[in-house]
This record gives sequence, structure tokens and C-alpha cells, in this order.
Amino acid sequence: MLRQLPAFESPDLLVGTETGDDAAVYRVSGDLALVLTVDFFPPIVDDPWHFGAIAAANSFSDVYAMGGRPILALNMVCFPVGLSLDILGEILKGAAAKAQEAGVLIVGGHTIDDQDPKYGMAVTGFIEPGRQVTNASARVGDRLVLTKPLGTGIITTAGKAGVAEPAILSRAIQVMSALNRASSEAMMEVGVNACTDVTGFGFLGHLRGMVEASGVGARVHFSRVPLIEGTWELVERGIAPGGTRRNLESVDKVAWWDPSISQEAKLVLCDAQTSGGLLMSVSSEKLPQLMKALSQRGVREAVIVGEIVERGASEIEVLP
Repeated sequence: MLRQLPAFESPDLLVGTETGDDAAVYRVSGDLALVLTVDFFPPIVDDPWHFGAIAAANSFSDVYAMGGRPILALNMVCFPVGLSLDILGEILKGAAAKAQEAGVLIVGGHTIDDQDPKYGMAVTGFIEPGRQVTNASARVGDRLVLTKPLGTGIITTAGKAGVAEPAILSRAIQVMSALNRASSEAMMEVGVNACTDVTGFGFLGHLRGMVEASGVGARVHFSRVPLIEGTWELVERGIAPGGTRRNLESVDKVAWWDPSISQEAKLVLCDAQTSGGLLMSVSSEKLPQLMKALSQRGVREAVIVGEIVERGASEIEVLP
């Protein structure tokens, strides 16, 4: 649908909509560019404080994926007039706590009456022009590094149905609430070729965006992909959100699956994430430095999940 809209061009627009990147980047001066993004969604967990914290972390993530530093945020609130304002207060408190952790100032916002609650943020970040990391520069021979485990869509769907163990749901909330700041800082220290964050289109959906924007292919090893504890058992029970199933339908058109890859594995790889990790494409020479920098910053769940290859008949190959 975006292709039907007029293209907006400017010599100072360093990253626009052409590659489907995580955020826009606009040069203000020779040493300063703005990173601009927005995101909001309905509650994915019952606790309003945690919902606010997750939504804030998710909103900041697009800036981190570009290598930027989020600075300012505006609240975006859709909330029913008849629902207790105490609930909205807890959502905003959770978001404010996460903003303080990130060093982001919440400077206003906008609220409308809506039948279904929704919350998120419009976020502005800073970066030095030319240092932005996009999804469009992955190179053949790069290694793919994922910084958070998958499974939040499956687990939160199970939570809404009342069939997720409290410990599993608590672990998913922990993963979603974690900022991608440390991963972004490690990425900028070492230097990577491309990056995106893993959110609603799922791991393979966002990888597809990267390889299409870069004109390359990718090979993924399913056995290396980290999952949140309990995810596999839930998907084996047939639990997966509609968005995950739609993601698989889309990716299926451009992927080659090893015959041993089960339907459950395909769903996990396409699971619609909220506030997922960063997916980085880094040269093999810099890979050891990146893994060390991530570990030193406490990102110890980062895993090498695949590699960038020449584009073949399929954009993505999935091996056991």
C-alpha cells in the first residue's frame, strides 16, 4: 500500500520508507541526525504496569536497531472512557519507569477515547549522520546474531487463554521488558553491516526484509535459534496467534525448508514478537569482537543463528 503514496525525498532524509527500515533518519547538521519512529498496540499481558513497560521498551527498540540513542518520547493512548483511570495510570507508570531506565524524557502525548485500550510511543533519538545502521547492507559471508529468544507471541496468546504457566509468562514478560540498549551499544562499538529488530513480522519476516533490502539470501539453522522456556510445549499444543500464522503464509512464499523442519518449528520461526531482540548481520572477522562486546554488557543470550549467502531460488533456507 505504501507504494501507492508519493515518495518524499530530501538530501537530508538519510533513511526513508524505501527499504522498510525500523525508523527514519533525518540529518539536522553535519554531526547530528534525528531517528524517528512510532509504535503502539493493545495489551498483550493482563498487568497494566508491565504492559506499559513492554510497550515503552518496544518503542525504543526501533531507535536502538538503527544504532541511535532514544532521547524524547510522546505517549500515544487509546482508552475507553468507561474504564478505570487507575488502569491507565499503571500503564503510564510502567512506561515511565522504563523510560527512566533508558534515559528517555516523556514530554507529552495524545489521548483518544477508544473501545479497546492501546498504548505506545512516538520516539525521537539522536545519531551521528553516516553512522546509522540499516537493514539494507547485509553482505554475503556475514553471520547472523540474534540477541533475544523467540516465543513471546505464542506465550502471551497462551496467557490470554489461561493456559500458560505463571513462570513461563513471567519469563516472557522479562524478555519483552528488557531494553535493547546494551545490544545496540555493542553493535556500534564493533560495527556491523546491517540490523533490524524482531517484532510483529517474526524472526523470519524481519530477516526477509533484511535480505530483500540487501539483495542477498540467508541460511538459518533452526537448532541454534533460542526459544523462551515453555514455547515449544505450547506450540505443540496448537497454540499460536493469528499474526504468527499469517507471517508463516507470507514467508512460505520465499523460503526453502529442509524436509525435517516441522510445522511447529515453522510457526516458532515466524512467531509475531513484541519487543524482541536485535538481529544483526556482522562480518565473520568482527564476529568474535561482537560476541565479546555483547557478553561484557550482559547480553548473554545472544546466539549465532545463521549466515548471509548468495541469493538463490529461495530468499531464505531453513536447515535443522
